[in-house]
Amino acid sequence: MNNQNEEVKQSVRYLALTTLDKIIQSNAYSNIQLNQALQQTILSAADKRLLTNIVYGVIQHRLTLEYWLNPFIKGKKLDSWVKTLLIMSLYQYRYLDRVPNWAVTDEAIKIAKVIGHAGIRKLVTAVLHTALRNNEIDFAKIEDPIKRMSIEYSVPQWLIDELNRQYGLEATRAVLTSINNAPHQSIRINRKLTTVAQVKELLTDQQFDVRQSPVLPDSLIVSGPISVADTDLFQQGLITIQDESATLAVDSMALVPSSQVLDACAAPGGKTVQIAQDLDAHASGKVTALDIHPHKIKLINQVAQRMSVSDVVEAVKLDARKVDEKYADEAFDRILVDAPCSGFGLIRRKPEIRYDKSLADSLNLQKIQLSILNAVAPKVKKGGIITYSTCTILQQENDQVVTQFIQSHPDFSIIPTETTNQLPSHSQQATLTILPSDFNSDGFFVATIKKSDK
Repeated sequence: MNNQNEEVKQSVRYLALTTLDKIIQSNAYSNIQLNQALQQTILSAADKRLLTNIVYGVIQHRLTLEYWLNPFIKGKKLDSWVKTLLIMSLYQYRYLDRVPNWAVTDEAIKIAKVIGHAGIRKLVTAVLHTALRNNEIDFAKIEDPIKRMSIEYSVPQWLIDELNRQYGLEATRAVLTSINNAPHQSIRINRKLTTVAQVKELLTDQQFDVRQSPVLPDSLIVSGPISVADTDLFQQGLITIQDESATLAVDSMALVPSSQVLDACAAPGGKTVQIAQDLDAHASGKVTALDIHPHKIKLINQVAQRMSVSDVVEAVKLDARKVDEKYADEAFDRILVDAPCSGFGLIRRKPEIRYDKSLADSLNLQKIQLSILNAVAPKVKKGGIITYSTCTILQQENDQVVTQFIQSHPDFSIIPTETTNQLPSHSQQATLTILPSDFNSDGFFVATIKKSDK
């Protein structure tokens, strides 16, 4: 019996249950919990894929699954793990075609037997059999259109309301559809060391599927037999992993080899090294990268070394709001403020964000974002540029922040954000907003703010 129990506890579904319960009950980050689970157990490649699929899938579709489950558990007080086990099983019934329903049910009953008592096992058995008999979810029965979309796409009503108000119903529906699709992986090539053509050829030789990104000429969308981080190209700094949308802030900065650049919120260093690739130490070009955490400064230095740009990168432990303590006014030609934000553009990669964040969070972040802009503003030279970017799609943290900054700084103005590839924007102003539905990349915002020459 003990051997059977141990076998169940080593199973991929038991691991999925314990991982999900931590995420749901403790508001833990899904990517961190999943990585811990993958590192602490020995799983086959197929089981790793199944674990990842179940964990992310359940979080993505949680509201839909709860709507399906609720009629079958009405009036019952359940421990959190029991509800998670049921939801996890419903996810597999509905979204995983290759797993037979009987296998899902059998595994769930075994897990219930190991963790709970006989009554729990019977309840799980009965609920799952009832759910299989009633497996059609009729969204049309939900009269309120916003609530219907909330259940159908598993996104809180307040966020749908906000997106609808800001972008309209058609764009909102496109965003909601796209964020439950699996994210693709994109890489950016290091122009200091290689070319797009060389990287394409080398990755294709290693059985990777490679296609050009429509967002940036230096970006490629890849999928292959191993993680791209395990390739020699990555280890040698010829490429780095970076979502296409995230490359646009630096792409728009119009850097020259001698530019003096401040990356005010730099960790983990992806944009720092992208800036560094356009600079030349012989021309005295330099990027100063700030972060408040020592371990993140170490991370920035490591990525700069891997990408062979350490000669133009200086990582400094400093809160961007305290730049006045260390740097003279008008010390920089360009300043990048890749501001802390709610991250709603990353929902595809961090699905729990949709449940954990609120509109109040966005408004609180707005104050921090403005305080960083206010602090760095005197440090840019006359005629210089502050590039403000976020990985959220809510205007409260984007256009509204930039507008408030301009209103209190008459010597600055918004100028059009120009990128290498001309891209459509959802912004009302000359700023750039990329929605997750545009290119199946992350949602992102970039504003270009110029200081007067006078």
